[in-house]
Amino acid sequence: MSGYAGALDGFRAERPFWTMARLLAPGRARLAGAVVAFVVKHSPLWLLPLCAANVVDVVVARGPLAELWANCGVLLVLLLLNVPGHQVYVRLMYRVVLDLGVALRSALARRFQVLSMGYHARTGSGVLHAKLVRDVENIEETVWQATDIGLSALTTLVGGFVVIAVKTPELLPVFAVTVPAVGLVVARLNGPMRRTNEEVRREYERLSAGVLEMLTLLPVARAHGLERHAVSRFDTGLGRLRRSAFGLGVLNGWFGALIWCIMHVLGLLCLAGSALLAYHGVFGLTAGDVVMLNAYFATLTAATTTLLAVTPVLTRGREAVRSLAEVLDEPDLEENTGKRAVTSVVGRLRLEDVTYRYDDVATPAVAGLTLDIPAGQTVALVGASGAGKSTVANLLIGFLRPSEGRVLLDGVDMADLDLRTYRRFLSVVPQETVLFDGSVRDNVAYGMPDVTDAALTAALADANALDFVRALPDGLDTVVGEHGAHLSGGQKQRLAIARALIRDPRVLILDEATSALDAHSESLVQEALARLVKGRTTIVVAHRLSTIRAADRIVVLADGAVAESGTHTALLTADGPYARLHARSQETSSA
Repeated sequence: MSGYAGALDGFRAERPFWTMARLLAPGRARLAGAVVAFVVKHSPLWLLPLCAANVVDVVVARGPLAELWANCGVLLVLLLLNVPGHQVYVRLMYRVVLDLGVALRSALARRFQVLSMGYHARTGSGVLHAKLVRDVENIEETVWQATDIGLSALTTLVGGFVVIAVKTPELLPVFAVTVPAVGLVVARLNGPMRRTNEEVRREYERLSAGVLEMLTLLPVARAHGLERHAVSRFDTGLGRLRRSAFGLGVLNGWFGALIWCIMHVLGLLCLAGSALLAYHGVFGLTAGDVVMLNAYFATLTAATTTLLAVTPVLTRGREAVRSLAEVLDEPDLEENTGKRAVTSVVGRLRLEDVTYRYDDVATPAVAGLTLDIPAGQTVALVGASGAGKSTVANLLIGFLRPSEGRVLLDGVDMADLDLRTYRRFLSVVPQETVLFDGSVRDNVAYGMPDVTDAALTAALADANALDFVRALPDGLDTVVGEHGAHLSGGQKQRLAIARALIRDPRVLILDEATSALDAHSESLVQEALARLVKGRTTIVVAHRLSTIRAADRIVVLADGAVAESGTHTALLTADGPYARLHARSQETSSA
């Protein structure tokens, strides 16, 4: 797939067909071979009228039978070459299309990994899923159909026009007029077709996002008896898609009908005209020429109609290229190439007069924030919703880059560091555990293929997970199901802690990991977290204040700035914002 790298670098939304040609460049040798094989296998179609005309003239003029057999023999050889020619064509062409699809999907997957987390938050996984699956499939279909259908039409047209130019050059202009005539119709319809195809593509992306949303919210809908509401929302999206697709189908229907009518009317005129010319002996036309001209007109008419039928396919492919360009041309990247690699981490973090603004939001999420986090300390971030806790955590991970100010790691501006190497020393335990449909071993040792069973067992033991893992049907090799569906919330969280422990990180980001657990599970998870944070720089995004009393320092955020900072006891004594938050949390828990 390495040959596709340069072509993919040239992705341009404003030049979709140029881009598609570049995409095909790495497979040009196979593509050229496929074209040659296609011309050979397809030649009987455009040579048949010529041979038929020669046979008719032999019969009418009582000519030598050798000419009759010679024409039939040529056709027979070409017909027999169709089978091997078709096999060669299919093998070469399928390889080109499949290689292109693999290269595009691989490029998208790689791009997903380097696009900023802000971009992913804005775009949504459903839209990206549609691009990876449906848009690449549309490009594959465009290349295949444009080549298969387009070559069929083009070889017929070229072959037919060459024969007419040689046999009856006086009538060549009559045939040449038909293509521009139909081209005018195509040009008039192309604009609405492009807009309608784009609308349908957008609706498919929205529907894909809606499917993922519906499946994600399925437990919520079921728990609150909102199944009908969920289905109604999905049906609304289906209705929009149906209307857009129906409009596109109607437009394509009119397009096809107009072309068919124009071509057959012109065919009738050709039949009458050529017959009259032969009847009066004009241009020396023979009966065979009349047969040939009318056969060619029917064949060229069908070829032109077929060629024009590729227009919707090309339009759909053009939209798919533009859709992929929205990702492959997106400049909002996490740039790491050429930056300093992180080889060791002490764990000292500092936000220095940091401001961060989300797109299209006037008020900054973090405003002029300065915060020191010494190595080895546990610092809890608390505050009301929207105070900036998650933004600060994402800045420290490197998911977000400051709009103003600096984030320092061990005294070095993180803007100058290769964040991929920094994150080898970082672990994140989110509030909602992320597990995939694999084994316990696969989930805990994700990205670490050389981890031993002894190391896995030690990490699971420290995470208070070893007992329940041993009780599973296949132990470490038990499949946990999609999103860990076969495990309880507490079990999933303990596997997430084991995943963090086995990496022996220097910096930890904890998004309150016990907020949705029962008392027993919370106790086990808290014990595991106490082992996890020991000796490491830890930032806790706290939702339940009862879980952060032992933090070295608690930072209260308000409107993206530090309202107060200190230990649990000191802040309660100060009777400030933290004391008020604590009192409210106590009231909530007692209620």
